[in-house]
Amino acid sequence: MDRAGKTKALEVLKGIFGEAGAVIVTHYSGLTVAEMSDLRIKLGAEGASLKVIKNRLAKIALDGQGGDAATDLFKGPVAIAFAPDPVSAAKVVAEYSKDNDKLVIVGGIMGSDVLDKAKVEALAKMPSLDQLRGKIIGVLQAPATKVAGVLQAPAGQLARVIAAYAKKDAA
Repeated sequence: MDRAGKTKALEVLKGIFGEAGAVIVTHYSGLTVAEMSDLRIKLGAEGASLKVIKNRLAKIALDGQGGDAATDLFKGPVAIAFAPDPVSAAKVVAEYSKDNDKLVIVGGIMGSDVLDKAKVEALAKMPSLDQLRGKIIGVLQAPATKVAGVLQAPAGQLARVIAAYAKKDAA
């Protein structure tokens, strides 16, 4: 890779570390191209991405973020999974690593915090941002639905009373 290519790759990595909700660091040694493609497809479906990176460029791009603990994650054949939503990349990678022992979760970086493997797996068990939004909308809609039901009940009762009087007068 020439100097211009390294500069561009460095800028891309800085953007990833700055904008991603969480960056999950994995070792991918032994994965076939088909398995990597399958993982990329699964990540893409959740709005996440996978990128094989050079460790030296990653350490430079971190620029001290996370300290020595973060730079220690980047040893060996490293691929990073990242997404704007902190949970989605962790969820897909954790699920995939259960089925394929060649993909090993090393840790992760979330903001300035460095996560170990256990914390990444705990993050993967949390509901995603879309699931949380759905729950919030459900909570907000429930009172409105109950209010609408309460308001409709007296009108329905009044209509039934009027209908009963109409039937009584008709008979």
